[in-house]
Amino acid sequence: MSSRPPRRPLLPSWLPIDPYILALLGTVGLAALLPASGTASTVANGASTAAVALLFFLYGARLSTREAMDGLRHWRLHLTVLACTFLLFPLLGLAARGLVPTVITPDLYHGLLFLCLVPSTIQSSIAFTSIARGNVPAAICAGSFSSLAGIVLTPLLAALLLGNSAGGLSADSLVKIVLQLLVPFLAGQLTRRWVGGFLVRHKKVLGYVDRGSILLVVYTAFSAGMTQGVWQLVTPARLGLLLAVEALLLALMLALTWYGAKRLGFGREDRVAIQFAGSKKSLAAGLPMASVLFGAHASLAVLPLMLFHQMQLMVCAVIARRRARDPEAAGAETAERVETPERVEAPAEGAVIGGADMRGAAAVEGAEDAETGADELAGGRAGR
Repeated sequence: MSSRPPRRPLLPSWLPIDPYILALLGTVGLAALLPASGTASTVANGASTAAVALLFFLYGARLSTREAMDGLRHWRLHLTVLACTFLLFPLLGLAARGLVPTVITPDLYHGLLFLCLVPSTIQSSIAFTSIARGNVPAAICAGSFSSLAGIVLTPLLAALLLGNSAGGLSADSLVKIVLQLLVPFLAGQLTRRWVGGFLVRHKKVLGYVDRGSILLVVYTAFSAGMTQGVWQLVTPARLGLLLAVEALLLALMLALTWYGAKRLGFGREDRVAIQFAGSKKSLAAGLPMASVLFGAHASLAVLPLMLFHQMQLMVCAVIARRRARDPEAAGAETAERVETPERVEAPAEGAVIGGADMRGAAAVEGAEDAETGADELAGGRAGR
């Protein structure tokens, strides 16, 4: 037997580099080297349109409106998360207009503002809430409400706040939104009782379909950007400044959700759910929406969202583990075990994220929203 010490991981355990982000970056690189043009571009655009419709059909078929409605009794928490997602975020995005053009370009600002309009995540918010010993059922309902509201609010807010850069409020843009986003989503909701079992049985395979569809959307968008030469407008210095602005945006929202929830009188577990559900943005919902709203200009519009997605995973992973070590959290867990000693004997349920006990994983399963990278995050990958 070898006495050599085990190899250390290349990255710290608290630094969750999402493999799907690497796939997205690889797709961007492919579009830069081999962009679709001519007939290939026409085929790719048609396939991308079909992929967006399929994605929103699957979102609708997966999302349980009954479970979301069951959480209405905690309406103050859900309204708080919705206000953070669709009010505070957009207000901060509008305030960032003062950074144009000295810090970020107008095109990158449009992407930053669009990022502020995207709905919250579901699964990764639940995963982080569970690690931090927060209110997992509340995180499920809050994420579900945000996804439902985002189907309507995100396109409308984008049309109102982004104007011509997102197609405005023209009849064509509204028809496109309804046909490519809303109709497939409603069809998924209406057929959920018949296709729900199939989706559960083939969840892993359909997860690859989701991600492959999003990669196709990204390839089409960035191919259009390459053929139009938009990437000549983005320099490494501009990207660095964009990252700094997004880091400030995330820090502000994390602080506002945590301390604002405390001022509103929420307990610790609810504050954890509010912080993680109210400060995060869904890459899976945002990418296909951007392809519909921005068309040929979608490549620069989705760049801020892709960067913010990875940043939020890394930062929230650190915060969740620190929240789990709070004396208040440890005291609550001890009291819960004293009240229900039978739970101590039961084996731990759920996945492990970097060694943290994922209590309530059964609830996480029911909230699957095909969020990109969420399976890696909530699947208990060793070494994280």
